[in-house]
Amino acid sequence: MTTDKNKLFAGFLKDKPSLKHEMALSYNPSEVESHWDAIWCESKIYLPNFERASNLPLEKKFVIALPPPNVTGRLHLGHTLTAAIQDSLCRYNRLIGKEVLWIPGTDHAGIATQTVVERIIHQTDNVTRHDLGRDNFLKKVWEWKEKHGSAICSQFRRLGCSLDWSREFFTLDENMSKAVNNAFIQLFNQGYIFRKTRLVSWCSYLRTALSDIEVDLLEVNKPSRIRIPGYEKTVEVGVLWHFSYPLEQHGQTHEWHFMPENITNIEKITVATTRIETMLGDVAVAVNPKDNRYKHLIGKYCLNPFIKDRKIIIIADEHVDPEFGTGCVKITPAHDKNDFEIASRYNEKHKNEPMFEKLKFISVFTSDGNIGPGFGIFSGIHRFKCRELVEKELEKIKLLVEKTPNSKTMQIPICSRSNDIVELFLIPQWWMNCKPFAEKACKAVKNHELQIEPKFHEQTWFYWLENIQDWCISRQLWWGHRIPAYKIISSKLNPAEEIWVAAKDEETAIKEAIKKYGLSECDFYVERDSDVLDTWFSSGLIPFSPLGWPDEVNQKTKLNDLSAFFPTTLLETGSDILFFWVARMVMLSFACTDKLPFKTIYLHAMVRDSQGRKMSKSLGNVIDPIEIIEGISLNDLNKKLDQGNLPPQEIKKSKENNLKDFPDGIPECGADALRIGLLAYTKQGRNINLDTKRVVAYRHFCNKLWNACKFAFGNIENVANHMKQNFEVIAINELFSNHSEDLLWEDYYILYRLMVCINCVKDSFDNFLFSDVVTATYNFWLYELCDVYLELVKSRFKNVESSFRYAFTAAQVLSICIEYGLVLLHPLTPFVTEELYQRFKQVTRSSIISSISTSEFPQIFVHNSLTSSRDHEFRRMMNIVTKIRSLTAILGISNKDKINIKVHVVYNGTDLEYIDLISNVATTFVTKLSQIGGTVVLIDPSKDEIDELKKNCLLDIVDEKTVYYLKPPEFVDLSIALKKIEKQIDSNVKSLESYNKKKSSSSYDKVPESVKKLNDEKIDQLVSTIDALKVAHSNIESLINQ
Repeated sequence: MTTDKNKLFAGFLKDKPSLKHEMALSYNPSEVESHWDAIWCESKIYLPNFERASNLPLEKKFVIALPPPNVTGRLHLGHTLTAAIQDSLCRYNRLIGKEVLWIPGTDHAGIATQTVVERIIHQTDNVTRHDLGRDNFLKKVWEWKEKHGSAICSQFRRLGCSLDWSREFFTLDENMSKAVNNAFIQLFNQGYIFRKTRLVSWCSYLRTALSDIEVDLLEVNKPSRIRIPGYEKTVEVGVLWHFSYPLEQHGQTHEWHFMPENITNIEKITVATTRIETMLGDVAVAVNPKDNRYKHLIGKYCLNPFIKDRKIIIIADEHVDPEFGTGCVKITPAHDKNDFEIASRYNEKHKNEPMFEKLKFISVFTSDGNIGPGFGIFSGIHRFKCRELVEKELEKIKLLVEKTPNSKTMQIPICSRSNDIVELFLIPQWWMNCKPFAEKACKAVKNHELQIEPKFHEQTWFYWLENIQDWCISRQLWWGHRIPAYKIISSKLNPAEEIWVAAKDEETAIKEAIKKYGLSECDFYVERDSDVLDTWFSSGLIPFSPLGWPDEVNQKTKLNDLSAFFPTTLLETGSDILFFWVARMVMLSFACTDKLPFKTIYLHAMVRDSQGRKMSKSLGNVIDPIEIIEGISLNDLNKKLDQGNLPPQEIKKSKENNLKDFPDGIPECGADALRIGLLAYTKQGRNINLDTKRVVAYRHFCNKLWNACKFAFGNIENVANHMKQNFEVIAINELFSNHSEDLLWEDYYILYRLMVCINCVKDSFDNFLFSDVVTATYNFWLYELCDVYLELVKSRFKNVESSFRYAFTAAQVLSICIEYGLVLLHPLTPFVTEELYQRFKQVTRSSIISSISTSEFPQIFVHNSLTSSRDHEFRRMMNIVTKIRSLTAILGISNKDKINIKVHVVYNGTDLEYIDLISNVATTFVTKLSQIGGTVVLIDPSKDEIDELKKNCLLDIVDEKTVYYLKPPEFVDLSIALKKIEKQIDSNVKSLESYNKKKSSSSYDKVPESVKKLNDEKIDQLVSTIDALKVAHSNIESLINQ
C-alpha cells in the first residue's frame, strides 16, 4: 500500500509550482506551504492500511479523534494548539511504523448553531424560529450548515493536519444519529436514563436548559447595570434588598395585616436577597435552630403581601448561617439550589408527621423569562420589570427595609450564547445516572489502566467523578438529536404519572408500549418528545460512533473499523473540558461498549494572551491563527475591533494593547512557525501566555533552516560535479566502514549530536514532552549544525579539487544530517520539511519519489567514536572561543576587523588527548568560530616565547592550564577601552546589587519558583560577566603599564 501511495504522490508532486524552479533566496512561507495539503490528501498518504491494522496489536496502532469543533466555528488558537499536538503525534507515529488513524469531524453544536441561524433569520427576514415552525426552521439550519459548515475543516487543512478525511463525520450524519439513538435507547431500557423534574440552569432568551460549560460567571463587586437580550432596559445587579414579612396574627384577614395602621405594629421577620422578584415563589423562611433570636418563631407563619392564599412557614435548618445577614433565609425552592435542598430536607424530615403540609415548589417564571399566571399584577411581565415593580410595591407598604450595595462579590451566571442572565428553573428533563460508570472511570485511573497526563489533572478527575451528579441530557432546542422517547397517552394508565418508552421510531414505540404495558393499539397513542439531546451526549460517543458503532461495518468505509481501530490510543484536548467531554466519553464508552475508549488522556494548557488574560471577544484580545499565518497590519487589527461589539472604552484599551504588542502589525509567519511556536510553549504548565514575537522568531528559524539546506544542496551538487556522476547518499554504517579515514573531528561531533537529537526526540514524543522535541530539533539545526558544523566545513567545500576526499565525506555527513534532521523536524513543521526533503531528493537524484511522511524514523547508530567525549571536547574548545568573543566585544572590535587578529593558545599541561585535540582541531575550530584571522597553538612554550607575546598582547585565562594571547589591532585605544570596561563593571555591579536586594526582601518567599530560577540565572550571569570584565581590565592595565 505504501508503494501505491508513493506512486500517487509522485504523480501529484509534478503540480507543485515551487519545485519547478530554483530554490528561492529566502524562505517564503506562503509559497512553500501552498499545494502540499492537496498533494498529501490526493495521494491518500493519511489513510491507514486497514488489512495491516486488523492484524496488529493495539501498541502497533495509533488511533485518535480530533475533538470535533463547532460547525459554526472558526479556527482559534486553542484549536491550533490541539491540531499542532495531535498532528505532531500522528506524524511521529507514522514515522516509527505504526498504523495511524486520525479521525476528523465537526459537531452540530446545538445551541451555538441554532443561535447563529436564529440571529440571521431575524436580521434578514424579521422572523423567529417559532414563526417558521420546527421543520422549516431546521431546513434553514441545514442550508446554513451546507454553505458554511466546512470552513473550519479548510482551516485545519491550512495547518497541515494529516487527518483521514475519508472518515470525516458530522455529529448529525445518519450513521452518527443511529449511534446516538441506540445509546439512548439502550441506557433508557437499562434504567440509567430517566425523566424527572429538577432544577436546571435555564436561558430564558433561548428557552433551553444549559450545560455548566455554557454558563459564564460575571463577577460584580459593586452596584451596576447590565444589558440582556429581549429586555429594553438595563438590569440592576450588585445590590441587596432587605425586606420584611409580617407574622400572621390569628383571627385577622390577609388584608388587615397590610393596612397602614397595622403594619407598623406587627412583629416581622426580615430577610435579604439579591433577587427580590423571586419572593413571589417564597414558601418558607429558614433560621438556624440554635439562633435564640428566632427560636420562638419556628413553626409560625408569615405572610406574602402579594399572594393572599399562601402562608410562609418559618422552619429550622442547621445549614443557615446565623452570622450572615439577618440570620433569616427566604426559601424559593423552584429557583435556588440551596433553597431546593433546604425544602427537600424539610419535606423528607416531616413527611410522616400528622397534619404535615409539604412545602410546595412554586415556579415564578415562564420558560421565556416572564412572570407566570397566579401572581396578580406581576403576571405576564418580564422578570426584571417585575424586580423593579416588587421593590416599588414593597416600599409603598413600608416593608422594604433598605437597599444596599452587596458587600460580597457576586457571580452572576450568564448564558455564553445569548448573554442573558441564567435562571434556575424547575422543569421535567431527561437525566442519566452516571454513578456506576464514574466508579469504573475512577477505578481505571487508580489501576493505571487509564493514564492522565500531566498527572496533576488526576486530582480534578477524582474530584468530579467521586462526587458525580446525575447528568441533565435534554435541551429545549430544535437543532440536534431529537430524543427518541415517546410519551404514552392512554386513559388506561395512571394520569398522574408520565409513562415513556424509548424507540427508534413511532412504529417501534407503539410495539414497545403494547409489549411493556399490555395495551391494545386502540387504547393509546404516542407523542415523541420535542426536546433534543445535550450536544455533549453525542460527542461523548466519538471514540466509537465514527467507526460504525453499533454496527460491525462502518457504512462510510464499508469496513469493520470498530474491530480494527477501537479502543483508540489517545484522547488529547484542552484541560478545561476534562469533565464536560473527556470523563463523559469514558463513562459512555463503559456504558455502551463496556470498554475504555482510550488508554491515555493528554491535556494541554490553555492559550492566553501575552498578559496572561483569557482570550475573549469581550476583551478584544482574540487572535485569529490565520492572521499569524498570513500576517495582518496594525490598521486591520484595529478595524476588526471597530467592527465588533465592544463598548468604546474597551475598544480604546484593546487598541492601546495592539499598539504595544503589535506596533508593526503581525508579520506573515506561516503555519509551520505557528505550530512549532505553540508546541514550544507546552512546558509552561496550566496556561500558555502567547507572545507572537516568539512565533516570529520561529519564522526566522524556518528561514535559517532554508538557508542551511540551500548551502548544503549547493555544495553537494558541487561535489557531484567533481565526481562527474550522480551523488548517492551513503548509509551511515557504510560511511564509517569505508570512509572513516576521511572523517574529521567535526564529522564525528555532528553525527554524535545527531544521535543525541534522535534519542531525545523519540523519548520526548513518547512522554508527551513537546517543548523538549522543539528544543532538541531547534538546537541541533541552529546551534550545532548551522553555527558549528557548517562553519567548520566551509573550507573543505572551498577546496574540493585539492582535498576532494574531505569534501566528499563532508557532503555525505551533511546529507545524513539534512535527511535525518528534516525527518526529526517533520512532525513539528510538515510544510517546510516536505519542501526541503523533496529538494534534497532532487539534489541527490533519488530514484524513489516519496513523501517525507512515509519515511522511517532515524535509527541511532552506535559507534565507539560517537560518544559523549565529543561534547567534552566541544566544550573545552568552545571555552576558548567564548573567551575570545567576549574580549573582542569588550574591546569593541567589529567582525570585519577580527579577520586581522591572530590568537596564540597556550597549553601548559600533560593531558595527551587534549594536546592532540587542540593541536589538530583547535586551529580551525577557534579560528572559524571566533571569526578571527588565525590561531596558533603552543604546547608548553619556552619562557622567551611567552615573554615575546606579553610585550604586545593581552593575556586571558581559559582554565588553570590554558591561556591565550591576543594582539589588539592598532586602532584600538586601550585607555578608552579601559574606561568602557569600568563603566560596564559599574553597570553590572548595580544590576547585581538590585537582584540581591530583591532576594533579601521579606516578601521574596512569595515570588514564583520560575521567577526565582530566572533571577538566580541572571545573578550567575552577572557575576560571570563582572569577573570577565575585571580580568580584561587587569590585562589591559598591565599592557598599558609595560
